[in-house]
Amino acid sequence: MTEFPKKLSAKLTERQTNNALRKLPVPNGLIDFSSNDYLGFAKNETIFKNASSILEKKGVIANGATGSRLLTGNDGLYGELEDLLASFFGSESALVFNSGYDANIGFFSAVPQRSDVVFYDELSHASIRDGIGMGLAQSYKFKHNRLKGLKGQIDRTRERKTDGDIYVVTESVFSMDGDTPDLKALVELCTSKGAYLVVDEAHAVGVFGKRGEGLLNDLGLQDKVFARIVTFGKAMGCHGAAILGSHTLKSYLVNFARSFIYTTGMPPHSLATILAACEHMSMSRGGQMQLRANIEFFKDQLRGYELEAYFIPSNSAVHCCLVEGNEKVKNWSLQLQDKGFDVKPIMSPTVPKGQERLRFCLHSFNTENEIKDVLLSLAQLFEKK
Repeated sequence: MTEFPKKLSAKLTERQTNNALRKLPVPNGLIDFSSNDYLGFAKNETIFKNASSILEKKGVIANGATGSRLLTGNDGLYGELEDLLASFFGSESALVFNSGYDANIGFFSAVPQRSDVVFYDELSHASIRDGIGMGLAQSYKFKHNRLKGLKGQIDRTRERKTDGDIYVVTESVFSMDGDTPDLKALVELCTSKGAYLVVDEAHAVGVFGKRGEGLLNDLGLQDKVFARIVTFGKAMGCHGAAILGSHTLKSYLVNFARSFIYTTGMPPHSLATILAACEHMSMSRGGQMQLRANIEFFKDQLRGYELEAYFIPSNSAVHCCLVEGNEKVKNWSLQLQDKGFDVKPIMSPTVPKGQERLRFCLHSFNTENEIKDVLLSLAQLFEKK
């Protein structure tokens, strides 16, 4: 085997020195406070059986798609799924991608053009930033959820540029903070400035909305944005993503989104699982109601244990406790795991240095006793510090 490049070895060594070297975890059987499976759909037996039933009824026996969707991989289930998604989320059209990462790099590398400008929240997901970086438009970040500063940036851009479009990008629930922007004010700002608003709803689907359609639907703003990205690997418990928007946007992405064009389509079983999960979520609200109850109970317990000041305010399923320093947050995570709770540390460089945190993901299947016990253990760690 050839020698590994010295420059790359040095980067790994630096990560190890900073206690930030990533390693693949193994299943640990602990109480789940870390996965994105907010509604427990990933292990839902009904969804599993219904997905198989869909394939059986349609006589589909296939392990793979055999090619890209533009060649041989556009299984008939795609049309059925995209029609269902458009109806469920209240959109003119939907285009399915293999993952949320594929959807974001496909959209942001293809839609904004060389003469355009993209403003993105500084805490936007890596897939959004990577997609923007692959594109030709100028891009600038704006302070997290600071719409006054964003307005000033848009105004200054309009003053110096007479052509080109402006795109504004945010998330309805931020994955590393769990907080949300003022979406109503953001819609009003973009409408008044003629900017195209794009919202990633990955961590809002299944958590907000009457049937789990996301926060934009919950606020009645679904028709006020240019595009939405929804993913199926979080609350829906399966895999893949979709971009929601107009028929024209869908046609454009089919023609120009490279992460869509140059990849093998999803296997039929993945499509059937998304169909089954979407149908299950639309018919059964019990899990979502229990999740909302658990979120409120968690917040009540934060106040009871006097932990609220250490947490970033959140109404979502993601709650983050700031614990500065990679070594400390990693140590606290291990102590919680020793007590039976799977709570993961989020370390720099994933988050900025000094903003390391313990990330608590809440689920419909977490019990009140589990929530009480994990927060009691956390309170004890603060008492020892």
